[in-house]
Amino acid sequence: MNHFFKNSRLARNFYNGFSQIYPKNTQIHRTFCQFSIEGLIKCAANHVPLTPLSFLERAANVFRDRTSVIYGSKLKYTWEETHVRCVKLASALVQLGISRGDVVATLAPNVPAMQELHFAVPMAGAVLCTLNTRHDSAMISTLLMHSEAKVIFVDQQLLKIAQGALDLIADSKLKPPLLVVIPESDDPLPFDNSSTHEYESLLKSGENHFAIRWPITEFDPISVNYTSGTTSRPKGVVYSHRGAYLNTIATFLLHEMSSFPTYLWTVPTFHCNGWCLVWGLAALGGTNVCLRNVSPKDIFENISLHKVTHMGGAPTVLNKIVNSPPCDRQPLPHKVKIMTGGSPPPPQIISKMEELGFGVHHLYGLTETYGPGTYCMWKPEWDSLPPDEKFVLKARQGVHHLCLEEVDVRDSMTMEKVPADGKTIGEIMFRGNTVMSGYLKDTKATEEAFRGGWFHSGDLGVKHRDGYIEVKDRLKDIIISGGENISTVEVERVLYSHPAVLEAAVVARPDNHWGQTPCAFVKLKEGFSVGDQEIINFCRDNLPHYMAPRTVIFEDIPKTSTGKIQKFILREKAKALGSLF
Repeated sequence: MNHFFKNSRLARNFYNGFSQIYPKNTQIHRTFCQFSIEGLIKCAANHVPLTPLSFLERAANVFRDRTSVIYGSKLKYTWEETHVRCVKLASALVQLGISRGDVVATLAPNVPAMQELHFAVPMAGAVLCTLNTRHDSAMISTLLMHSEAKVIFVDQQLLKIAQGALDLIADSKLKPPLLVVIPESDDPLPFDNSSTHEYESLLKSGENHFAIRWPITEFDPISVNYTSGTTSRPKGVVYSHRGAYLNTIATFLLHEMSSFPTYLWTVPTFHCNGWCLVWGLAALGGTNVCLRNVSPKDIFENISLHKVTHMGGAPTVLNKIVNSPPCDRQPLPHKVKIMTGGSPPPPQIISKMEELGFGVHHLYGLTETYGPGTYCMWKPEWDSLPPDEKFVLKARQGVHHLCLEEVDVRDSMTMEKVPADGKTIGEIMFRGNTVMSGYLKDTKATEEAFRGGWFHSGDLGVKHRDGYIEVKDRLKDIIISGGENISTVEVERVLYSHPAVLEAAVVARPDNHWGQTPCAFVKLKEGFSVGDQEIINFCRDNLPHYMAPRTVIFEDIPKTSTGKIQKFILREKAKALGSLF
């Protein structure tokens, strides 16, 4: 068992406490509620710990002959086949020595194995840790050691990075995790040592009739997700079976999914467990269309070939789609619903996506909220508004979903609500059943994040009169120039409206007189050529002058693999420039 999950106070509650909750199928009777009402009991008939694993059990019966997974032109499984494969893989993990509470890591893109591991690992009683495929060996080794992973599943294309990480762990005199390689093709990979296994061979070694290790309580950990590192070193965010179950339901509801959706995997499954939809497709009998590499050409081809109904992606993915060459596009067979989040999408991008035939659903959340926590629920009365007004409204982060208790905008220090005037800035805060259990091995950070009984997001926003929230900036990204707060999001929206701008990010540059001034990093569209003064003048024409960038740098903008701009890198570059005068 993982040292943390075995010994922490939180884990002791998971495994040794909760005396009124018991393993699946037991017949122990317990008090139903805190006060005595004669005739009420809690027992196996009316209480089972919530877990998304139950979605797969049901899918194997209800949707057994429906397609569960499509990958390329050859690979296709039904839900009955997926269930069998996951059970066998869970059995194989236990045969490798995996115990309840152990961590099993992955380093892979959106291939079918990632879908299977999301079920198989917790079926073995273990905790899934999906690692960012853009990390280098040093970061992978750090996260493997921090999570105490016992096994790591690695895509063949990422084997060199993983092997480098394992070597660094061995150099630290620690035992590296066992390595399981996910092959690119159907041909098994031969290995001649006991610490390396091939995915399909390992899966086939498992038992068909393995007894699934159901969670002891619904608060048992199901996964550890490391934050993307856009602002600092990644932290291990622990999800529970209960939270994953509830957020899965909330996400497919806010995405307006009904039975039998076909979902194109353009959101990395390693990011917040694919916004929990990797479990949600099983609940609805949907089809996972796996996509190793995300490009506009591949997106349009897969939509056309498989009649995709839903997909998701950060605003940068949407930006790639709207700026793709006509030769890469195909007419959509129907309106494709696409969820976007990760950073505030420019209204111009939403507008262009809908012109192409996509229906854009805007959501907002963090790793700590299992991905989606709020969404911009569309109001029918907005349909009659002018297009520009509609897309500005759609860019708002909106209201909390039905499985989250509350989202609010409050003063970070006093915890008082800010007025719902659309102007007063405060910190966006969450509370409810779909907020993380805590940060792995970091009690101080957990307590700070939950200060005052709310999860502090670190995002600054406003609340409008209708209760809808709107993100204005990250707490660390707000620019204070001459005593005025400048929202980098608002400056970026204006930059995106310039016809030559493909991508833009704004950070603070130190200034001896004003304290800070806006510094814009801009990537131009292919074939365009403009100077920095033109960009500055454009912003001055569309913003208060103090908000306009005083510095413009033309270069590629660094991003995480989920499409988030790595502003901490840009902040360092701007800081190195020093003051303008």
